Amino acid sequence: MSITITFVDPRGRPVAVTAEPGDNLLRAGQAAGLPLEGTCEGQMACSTCHVIVAAEWFDRLSPASEEEEDMLDFAAGARRTSRLSCQIELTSEMDGLTVSVPSESSDARRM
Repeated sequence: MSITITFVDPRGRPVAVTAEPGDNLLRAGQAAGLPLEGTCEGQMACSTCHVIVAAEWFDRLSPASEEEEDMLDFAAGARRTSRLSCQIELTSEMDGLTVSVPSESSDARRM
């Protein structure tokens, strides 16, 4: 059963993405061509996959680990509802999730 996630790109445009439960938010966003670099490949050694979770969804996700919270301190444009997309494993309950890619994000893969 696929789920739909809405990413809001750095210019404010919504991008609907279909993903499978068990995948993670980073890979779903990258597959859609969004500027989510993910330099460390999910090892929480960078913050290049930073997203801002819509307020109505934030408390519905499992909480960030202490390591993730520490890495978010380095994320450009971090907010209260910021998360590392590599740390969000998708579940069927996340159908309809909305996240924003901060305008401060940059993707070295595209330079």
